[in-house]
Amino acid sequence: MKPKLLLLTFLLAAFGLQIFSSRLDSYVVGIVIKVGITIVLAVSLNLINGHTGQFSLGHAGFMAVGAYTCASFSMKIGSQANDAFGFLSPVLRLNISFFIFLLAGGLTAAIAGLLVGLPSLRLKGDYLAIVTLGFGEIIRVIVINTPSLGGALGLTNIPAHTNIFWSLAFAALTVYVVGAAVHSTYGRGFIAVHDDEIAAEATGINPTRFKIRAFVIGAFFAGVAGGLGAHFDQNINPEEFGFMRSIELVVIVILGGMGKNVGVILAAILLTVLPEYLRAFNEYRNITYSALLILLMLLCPQGFAQIWSGILTGFKKLCKK
Repeated sequence: MKPKLLLLTFLLAAFGLQIFSSRLDSYVVGIVIKVGITIVLAVSLNLINGHTGQFSLGHAGFMAVGAYTCASFSMKIGSQANDAFGFLSPVLRLNISFFIFLLAGGLTAAIAGLLVGLPSLRLKGDYLAIVTLGFGEIIRVIVINTPSLGGALGLTNIPAHTNIFWSLAFAALTVYVVGAAVHSTYGRGFIAVHDDEIAAEATGINPTRFKIRAFVIGAFFAGVAGGLGAHFDQNINPEEFGFMRSIELVVIVILGGMGKNVGVILAAILLTVLPEYLRAFNEYRNITYSALLILLMLLCPQGFAQIWSGILTGFKKLCKK
């Protein structure tokens, strides 16, 4: 019951922040929304790369599928969807239709994850990374050559539906689902596949099945994050979902600590907020950013999870005294 209680608490907190968001600085609100979206992406990728021990470089591709699906539905049938809930207030109609479009984006991305996973997840390591990287590039090229999706220019004038509530609510939901999946009795199979595929198979576990499920769940939340990002920025283009976007997410997972959700969340917050503070040093921004990452990895080889573990250990010792 504790994880469910925490989920409910975070959902209520997100709703409370949304109520008072009009009193907050719009710049701060934007950063909070970006943090929530990054947490969704990082924690969902952590299920694949961290908990299941795979090496995916195609998360940006799943994000693109969700972003374009959600934005297309919202722009083309948004008004009809709102009319379908005409018996409700305008605010409820808008949010219900937006939630449905986010689910559509997530499900489309999950199907893409299944299509990628079925033929390729018998591979491992570098080979799997190359396949997923190729998938991301295929999605980008398809979008560029599809006029109905805006082509190389992308989509503009997307409705601004994403707010603090949706961003933080899905961040909390992603953490809950991934945590529940991994720490359940059934979910221990993800850890077994991560530790030793041969030993897991010898005990009756089908590694390919667990890999596919990890890909489908991770792709679903990546698609939702893509939809949230599209309705926050109000425009999307194929270049946003290139190779470097996937690399950024992999860096967050590694810096946070592979398979450690708390560390990944801390890394997602830091690597979203830090570039904003470095804007004052625009000429040296990339150098400073890279140097800080190197320093953090040297001091904390196991990522932010190591720092968090040290804090908890110190707190427990303090309580005993």
